[in-house]
Amino acid sequence: MTFGEGNLKTKISAGFPRGKVAYFVTSNNHKFQEARQVLSEYKLATAKLKVEAVEIQDDNLENIAKFSALDAVNNCGLPVFVEDAGLFVDSLKGFPGPYSKYVYNTVGLNGILKLMKNTEKRSAHFKSVVAFATPEEQPICFVGKVKGKISLQEQGNFGFGYDPIFEPEEGDGRTLAEMTTKEKNVLSHRGKALRKFAEWYSGAGKRRF
Repeated sequence: MTFGEGNLKTKISAGFPRGKVAYFVTSNNHKFQEARQVLSEYKLATAKLKVEAVEIQDDNLENIAKFSALDAVNNCGLPVFVEDAGLFVDSLKGFPGPYSKYVYNTVGLNGILKLMKNTEKRSAHFKSVVAFATPEEQPICFVGKVKGKISLQEQGNFGFGYDPIFEPEEGDGRTLAEMTTKEKNVLSHRGKALRKFAEWYSGAGKRRF
């Protein structure tokens, strides 16, 4: 950081409409659309920022989200939030967990289904961590979880990622990929984490971070 840059970023942050607009740092349009829908329930506007944010490899989702939030803030000087999620399969001892994105991009859904071939225990859960940070304050995390099971085959054309093979326990037997975005947001890990964040952030204009 060059001389004077820190003061400039603080001034920019100070003028930010806290509690009214939330900047989401993500390159995933599916995540953005889900976040925008959830936050709108709290009369919050959501803006997508394409800012470089390092995503570290770590065994803890909170650590990954916090690091990304801090890196994004350092690069843009604005209060922002990021989101990181993982699928934890019980019979695979929590795999792929924090490495879900890498596993999805390398072996895909078919790879997970092959690993679970002839496996009767198909329980799993999704976990989402939303991390919010500002130039003045360290990240605060909001966590959402949803229990469910891995389906025997891919089902559904909606959603993204592991949605076609995950059936939420609170649902009606459909996978997340067989649900509309509105239906998914009611049950999903990301929807739950975003609501916790929105409930907190909607009153943020009345507090100093």
